[in-house]
Amino acid sequence: MNHHPNPTPHLDHPNPGTARHAVALNAVTKTYPTPGGGAVTALHETSIGFGTGTFTAVMGPSGSGKSTLLHCAAGLDRPTSGSIRIGDVEVGALDEAAATALRRERVGFVFQAYNLIPALNVADNITLPLRLGAAPIDPAWVREVAARVGLTGRLDARPAHLSGGQQQRVAIARALITRPDVVFADEPTGALDLHTGRQVLALLREVVDTHGQTVVMVTHDAAAATYASRVVFLADGRVTGEAFGPSAQEIAERMNRLGEGRACGT
Repeated sequence: MNHHPNPTPHLDHPNPGTARHAVALNAVTKTYPTPGGGAVTALHETSIGFGTGTFTAVMGPSGSGKSTLLHCAAGLDRPTSGSIRIGDVEVGALDEAAATALRRERVGFVFQAYNLIPALNVADNITLPLRLGAAPIDPAWVREVAARVGLTGRLDARPAHLSGGQQQRVAIARALITRPDVVFADEPTGALDLHTGRQVLALLREVVDTHGQTVVMVTHDAAAATYASRVVFLADGRVTGEAFGPSAQEIAERMNRLGEGRACGT
């Protein structure tokens, strides 16, 4: 089921200017102040590219910098130093209004919490990013996206009438509706049972393979990571390596060496 993405430059030497990168981080460092007047470094001079049309899983022990990497790559948080490009746009060069527009139009998000609005039906939840950006809504495109995620016939339903898996499918459709450069998924199956979670992961795999979407997923689950073509490992705010098409056992062994094997489901 998995396929290998196009060859990727060495992690320490990506070329952020290449068109085949949907997202590229170049020497990104992110520090946070601590109450005692010090600072903690969540990312340390991290350089990595995510190729267009690829599915990458990001893994590492608790506190390794996974969520910080995702938040910085998605433009949700600004790095202390270094640069980030989404497509051909240097994120750091944008003011807050332009950065917000970039996130809304060119980045999709899927989180563990579905973050749906209960008062809106499925169609209105899916098109919310378009409405927020005052963008035109193409009903045919809405139906196509809904069909891609298996929600045909449920566009009028409210979230309360949907299963957890169906609600996450709505969230994925909402992430795809703007035709984004990249979809960032942060533990997207964390609130789902095993069977439903695997269906959602297969859906993410399908939007990469069939529709050429780019997906970057943070997960602690080795079995979930096998749906990605590439797995990137972090520890102490640094990229420590990567693997292409690894098995769940290989991923778990790698995580064990990072000291967090107990957090990997196999």
